[in-house]
Amino acid sequence: MADPQQPLTVRLSEPGEVVAALPHLLGFRPRESLVLVSLRGPQGRRLGLTARVDLPPPEHRRQVVSGLVRSLLTDRPGAALLVVVSEAADEAAVPVGPLDAPHLDHLDLAHRDLSHRDLAHRDLAHEVVLALDAVGVPLREALLVRRDRWWSYDCTAACCAPEAGTPLPAGTSELAAASVVDGRLVEDERAALARRIAPVGFLAAEAMARACDEVGDELARRTAELGWDVLVEEGWAAVRAAVEAAGPEVRGGRLSDREVARLAWGLRDHDLRDRALTLSLGDAAAAAEVVWTELTRRSPAPLDAAPATLLAVSAWVRGDGALANVALERALHSEPSYTFAGLLRSALDACLSPAEMRRLIRQATGPLDARW
Repeated sequence: MADPQQPLTVRLSEPGEVVAALPHLLGFRPRESLVLVSLRGPQGRRLGLTARVDLPPPEHRRQVVSGLVRSLLTDRPGAALLVVVSEAADEAAVPVGPLDAPHLDHLDLAHRDLSHRDLAHRDLAHEVVLALDAVGVPLREALLVRRDRWWSYDCTAACCAPEAGTPLPAGTSELAAASVVDGRLVEDERAALARRIAPVGFLAAEAMARACDEVGDELARRTAELGWDVLVEEGWAAVRAAVEAAGPEVRGGRLSDREVARLAWGLRDHDLRDRALTLSLGDAAAAAEVVWTELTRRSPAPLDAAPATLLAVSAWVRGDGALANVALERALHSEPSYTFAGLLRSALDACLSPAEMRRLIRQATGPLDARW
């Protein structure tokens, strides 16, 4: 079983194209957000890490900006792109003092025309400029996005006036098409990602709890009779069968409550869970993610912690950081002491790249074909 093919290469040359691509880079449509995009490569033309936070209140601005810049630095950017997404009204133009970085000539954020309204959140953009300059990262563009248009904070032309702006590119972009091929969905908001894996409702939850109790008792009896190693191999066979049934060639029906319970109990075993990790690297990755999603939704706590963490790994290795973080939040909320989820939380906080994650999984679990 081979690793997935390399990601498609998509060229984004204009600021508006990058702005239009943000929902596909993040996995959802950002609102009232501060976004930093790492620019890498010899000429800073390759998009790297995309980091986003909610727009901070003034009293927390410096702390939030510092944290966002620290996250960006883990990607070793050659430069950065700043995007403020907000529907806030324009502000009264107020002069500010000169920047504390005399060599910073790419953004004249200290210049204001008192006779006009000013773009919203310029002070926040100014804070980001200073924070990036302090760590030696050049800022290529600082943009404001609202009402399907974008503005440059550094532009003084008439087209950049607060009442003007440039329309975002229309139509289906190359990146949008590539995202569909890669199986990535763009949600309307981040909360929709959490709803995608939200626990099932009352009656379904009751039925699942009964099934988990019954299956747990049966596994305890059979373990005493046959030994845990036999049960682990049976659990691995059940995982394989579920993933194969979820594949595009089969698309089997919904797992029964007892099947979900058997898989969830099995994944509590570290060896079986580690074998399941390999499924995020091969041809069965998409089908495995379908299974982890269903198990996360239907398994009661704390049995949902393992599949939720597997879902986080699966999403992260294909570059979907938004879903990875939402799934990991679910795992840690269900079982705060779950070591696997805690280690992954540290890795994501350190912005471990998907490529490095894939390398670590291969290193920890051995050859893929020996497992599948």
